[in-house]
Amino acid sequence: MSEKKVIAVAGATGAQGGGAARAILADPDSGFAVRALTRNPDSPAAKELAELGAEVVRADFYDEPSVHRAFEGAYGAFLVTNFWAHGSAAKEAEEVETLVRAAKAAGLKHVVWSTLEDTRELLPLEDERMPVLQEKYNVPHFDVKGEANELFRQAGVPTTFLNTTFFFQGFLSMMAPKRAEDGVLTLTLPFEDGKLLSGVDVNDIGRTAYAILKSGEEFIGHTIGLAGDHLTGAQYAEKLAGALGEPVRFQSVPYDVFRSLGVPAGEELANMFQYYGDFDQEFTGARDLDRLREINPALKDFDTWLAENGSRIQVG
Repeated sequence: MSEKKVIAVAGATGAQGGGAARAILADPDSGFAVRALTRNPDSPAAKELAELGAEVVRADFYDEPSVHRAFEGAYGAFLVTNFWAHGSAAKEAEEVETLVRAAKAAGLKHVVWSTLEDTRELLPLEDERMPVLQEKYNVPHFDVKGEANELFRQAGVPTTFLNTTFFFQGFLSMMAPKRAEDGVLTLTLPFEDGKLLSGVDVNDIGRTAYAILKSGEEFIGHTIGLAGDHLTGAQYAEKLAGALGEPVRFQSVPYDVFRSLGVPAGEELANMFQYYGDFDQEFTGARDLDRLREINPALKDFDTWLAENGSRIQVG
């Protein structure tokens, strides 16, 4: 039996990396072995991956030699960074630079990079419809990833760029419907009525990344826009109502109003939803659901995700 190719999985104890690691480990015929990268190999999540058959190694994006060691001898990698761990585009840029240098030094043959669109390509900073954040971004956690795509190209790292989107899992936490003063469950979002919002099961990021890696060189150099469904706010509310067993209405909050509410990261989130709304045709148009299901036939739409997770929604 030939030796399995090692896939280094960044953020393996997080949602995206964990999904990629589990997708590979769940297929005994994958031809791949998982090297799970984590800052804390002794964490319960890391130990769980080890029990599933992963090689767990310590790697810290701020300890560059540890990342180089983690990539040594690997065939490929699934790479992701977490803006929300610190909220700094500058720090995230540093993290990606470390990953690119390590990937190049290790001579990785295929990297799947979990990224997002650079909103400035459609919305220049001079456009006054939204505030500029962190000095040079519209939506920092989008733009810094999109900007970093060029680092992989310049370094000559064979890369597939996997553009993600809004996670259905948001409905399990901050975006769950809340009961309004009149007692009706209400899905409140800074998003225009009638516009399409692309969503995905976060676990499908890892499953799709695995499918891309399995395809060999087919998608190297390509950008793949990922989503599991395209729905309006009212359609999300209607489907949530079916899962919760009572009416849910959609309430659209103007972007500027949401920015003024004092919500944590409110400006960033309002800018993100405004980008989704103002450019919904371009954003959803870059996410061909039929083509995506050719790559990942198990890709979940919102109905399927709800059937599996609706009971976990804690309404306010």
